[in-house]
Amino acid sequence: MKLKNGLLITASMLALAAPVSANFSSTVTLASDYTFNGVSQTQNDPALQASLDYAADSGWYLGSWASNVDFGGSDDTNIEWDFYAGNYWQLSDRFGLDAGIAYYTYHGDDASSDYAYPEAYAKFGYSSSVGSTELNFWYSWDYFGLDVDHYIVMVAHTFELAKGHNLRLVFDRSLSDDERKWSWDGSDAYNHYRVEYLTSWKGFDFNLAAETTDMDLDTADERVLLSVARTFSF
Repeated sequence: MKLKNGLLITASMLALAAPVSANFSSTVTLASDYTFNGVSQTQNDPALQASLDYAADSGWYLGSWASNVDFGGSDDTNIEWDFYAGNYWQLSDRFGLDAGIAYYTYHGDDASSDYAYPEAYAKFGYSSSVGSTELNFWYSWDYFGLDVDHYIVMVAHTFELAKGHNLRLVFDRSLSDDERKWSWDGSDAYNHYRVEYLTSWKGFDFNLAAETTDMDLDTADERVLLSVARTFSF
């Protein structure tokens, strides 16, 4: 669910909508690549993802999300399976808050279980006549099981181009508290930029995005992404 881009694109939008009536839902997504804040988790290959969620009219929710992954090299990890729970508060007509905790697990290699880690998040949403603005935070105190603090700060804004057609602009920054334990391209932080077009057609949700980072890595360079999702409620 590290769709912090792709806890999913839909999960990151929870703070922009009022809580729904109590129900179960499942979303299946086919994506040209699974990127986590601009970094491919599948070696630039496609991903099949699915979630199962429960949302109560009180604002509480819980769910699980899974995707194939590929970390390259001799690492045979091939599945990411996440769990999360939280609560949404509609603070006013314009403000909303979504806060919770997630737990990321990995499978497929003898060392995969060592990568599991917890993460707390808080997402603030504001709606106005010019669109919806998000200010989101994530924090882990044991990132990838390495006993290192990890932070992500994201700012995003969604414009309605026309009814059913939206443009979302995203900037986020990832930071490691100890680059000796975890770093990106030799640095303790990096920036990620993304612009995406969102629309729906005949029950399918489409996301066409362009993104890049300030790292010089094949798995984090400029790219165009396409995903198609279908949500089932029951």
